[in-house]
Amino acid sequence: MAVHEVSSGPQNKPYAPITVLLTVPTKRSSELNLVRPLKNMISTLYHSSDNHEDYSDALNELNRLRSQALLKASDKYTYSIEGISNYYDQITSLESKIPPIDVMMHFKWKDAFNKSGTFFANGRHSLTMPTLDYERVCILFNIAAHESALAAAQILDTDEGLKTAVRFLQQSAGKFLHLKTTAMNVIQQDPTPDLIPDMLAMLSSLMVAQAQEMIGLKANLDKMKYQSIAKIYAQGEELYTETIKLLERDSVSVSLEKEWPATIYAKQILMHGIAQYYQSMVCKNNKHIGEQIARLNIANSCIKTAQERCNRLFYASILNKVVQELNDAKKDNDFIYHERIPEVKDLDAIPKAVVAKPTPVPARLTDNFKDLFEDLVPISVQQALTAYDVRKTELVNAEIGKLRESTQILNGCLASLNLPAALEDVKGVGIPQSLIEKSNSIRMSGGITKLETMIKELPELLKRNEEIINESERMLNEEQASDEQLEVQFKEKWNRSKSSTLTQVFRVNISKYREIIQNATLADKMIHEKFETHKRAFYLLTEGQEAIQNILPAGSNSGVNFANSTAADKLKHLMEEVEVLKTERDVIETELKCATTDMKSKFLNALSEEGSIHEANLSTESLDQSYGHLKAQVRDSLARQETLLSNIQVVNTEFCKEKRSGGQREVLFKDLASGYDVFNDLQNNLIEGTKFYNDLTEILIAAQNKISDFCFARKTEKDELLKTITSNLSKEKPVSIPTGPMTSQLQMSAASGLSSTMSAQLPYPMQPQGMPLPYTLPRTGPYTYAPPMPTVYNPYATLHNYQPQVYQNYPIAGQPGQYPPQYPPQYPPQNQQHPPW
Repeated sequence: MAVHEVSSGPQNKPYAPITVLLTVPTKRSSELNLVRPLKNMISTLYHSSDNHEDYSDALNELNRLRSQALLKASDKYTYSIEGISNYYDQITSLESKIPPIDVMMHFKWKDAFNKSGTFFANGRHSLTMPTLDYERVCILFNIAAHESALAAAQILDTDEGLKTAVRFLQQSAGKFLHLKTTAMNVIQQDPTPDLIPDMLAMLSSLMVAQAQEMIGLKANLDKMKYQSIAKIYAQGEELYTETIKLLERDSVSVSLEKEWPATIYAKQILMHGIAQYYQSMVCKNNKHIGEQIARLNIANSCIKTAQERCNRLFYASILNKVVQELNDAKKDNDFIYHERIPEVKDLDAIPKAVVAKPTPVPARLTDNFKDLFEDLVPISVQQALTAYDVRKTELVNAEIGKLRESTQILNGCLASLNLPAALEDVKGVGIPQSLIEKSNSIRMSGGITKLETMIKELPELLKRNEEIINESERMLNEEQASDEQLEVQFKEKWNRSKSSTLTQVFRVNISKYREIIQNATLADKMIHEKFETHKRAFYLLTEGQEAIQNILPAGSNSGVNFANSTAADKLKHLMEEVEVLKTERDVIETELKCATTDMKSKFLNALSEEGSIHEANLSTESLDQSYGHLKAQVRDSLARQETLLSNIQVVNTEFCKEKRSGGQREVLFKDLASGYDVFNDLQNNLIEGTKFYNDLTEILIAAQNKISDFCFARKTEKDELLKTITSNLSKEKPVSIPTGPMTSQLQMSAASGLSSTMSAQLPYPMQPQGMPLPYTLPRTGPYTYAPPMPTVYNPYATLHNYQPQVYQNYPIAGQPGQYPPQYPPQYPPQNQQHPPW
């Protein structure tokens, strides 16, 4: 803290006082590289196939602004505060676009009033928190402190200098007052002494009192009426009185140097004395000599007392004038007026003029603010987009699920009826053309060998993800064990946040990932079972016509001329309708997947125009517009299938009466037809499954790297705290750090942190990428951040209610059962117990 003497002009100039302005010291922090962690976090939150924006330049500029803000915090130049304010505006803007649990940097700020940096000073001498809002609070404190210094640096013998000083002091008061009401909501733990509400209230009151004093100087410079000047100083006395009440609180006074209370007490008395002087001049003009003398006596006593208390001769010119006026008044009263000198208690109180007030903190501190991250959308828009994506995904998956389920029922029914192969095998010789085409299709897809290869890859992909999860959990466990050991070692001196608190959301996310892995394992098992069930059909279709012909039983000619068969013709026509229906469904599914709407613009416009986003209404309206006609097509397709299957059932009954039973030959055809359908389903499932595991690997690596960053930041914080504790305790007695039996990675963690564990060999790189970093659970507000999930092959999403429809009088032999899941991007509640098939 500093006490600055300021002069408003030469000593021989009338009413040219020398005064003292108290300035607030700035908080100090260490250098911190913002680029890498913020870049990784932004990449995780905003990276998509259509957004490859590189924010390296913006992040480098932000890092430069922070370095300048720390370097110029104590400069007494107006341009310095512009750079600090620009940094404040940038992090305020960025804060609104980044979930608070996502910042992976530890911001350490020291108490502004503890210049010695000793551990045993009043309260904690520093505080480290991993949130941008804490960084914003500390920067705002420094801006307010900087403004108090700029006010004291002004030349106060000019109108412009006084105006500038008043402006800076009122702005400083507004910022301290703003921090008083908001800082604890951000910190939510024991703060450093400079950020406790009582201290901030005192600083705000002091800045207003000093601003009122400067206004008194300007009023004198402008030769305003004595009555007006007296009112200004009377209000100044009241403001200093309020400051003294706040100053006398133990939580405040213990942190301040002795010169502060002495100066503030002196200022309070001085303001009273000066107000009495100017009021005495009003009495002089009104020929109230007795009251004039009484007020001059008070002024003389107060100014001298103030000078003695702080051992400074400020406002000496006022005192000289008081003494001169008092002598003249006494002489005139003795020889001319002979008025009675009233008692002090009989004097009327001087009216007060409230002029100085705290300036509210604006939304932006800089006039020409250019947001470095203007392309990043606010959190409220992110939440709305996330909610919209969930609604959209649920709708799309539901409609696609209806189509696929109906198609599976259709295929199963046709396979049970041996259609369309029964129409082609009328002579009982050879292989039906439809089966030949199905065999050729499977052979072109890689056949059974391709399926076997993809199935064998699943365990390796699964193991890779499990290893990443295990390694991430190991790092958290070791960091927490080290923290708990040191807490036992140093007890109350180990006053940083507990690891068990900071890692709660990390561990919740890991549990969710493990549950996803478990469900994916069940999905893999069901796929393997399907493969084994239809393996013989896969083999025959892969080997082709010759292999099928070798095991194909001979059939018999029905003796019926199917060229003239009405039933056969009707069935052929119905099979054509089936193919048309399937083709239409493929088109509908493609349109469902590809339909897009620019919801970002809609949400941004709503936020700009209304100040809030009604996500449910906007999303529902947009989804109706984009998908309403497609939902209608799905309903129409399902209804047409019901009619089509009913017609096929009737016509096939008539056809079967004309044709003799195919026996084992027909059974084989049914098995091969079912095998073809299952092959296509399994192939799609395996493609989606492989993508699921690969996508999950990226997410888990990002999560692991975020945890690695967290552990590294905690190690850095731990090393600094250990250094501080040991350096202070070494003055009393040697500090021995236990190296008792622990896990091999933790044996030296009490003294040197996790240096060995951090470099342990991992299955994947540890560079920080990733998932949201929740250092603490969200404290306030509706915002919650779930761990990111893969966009496909989600083993949670299943066809829970699918039951194959059994058509009366028609066996469903060989019909595939419930197929593996279609793996839509979202997952249902976590309490699912039954297998996801």
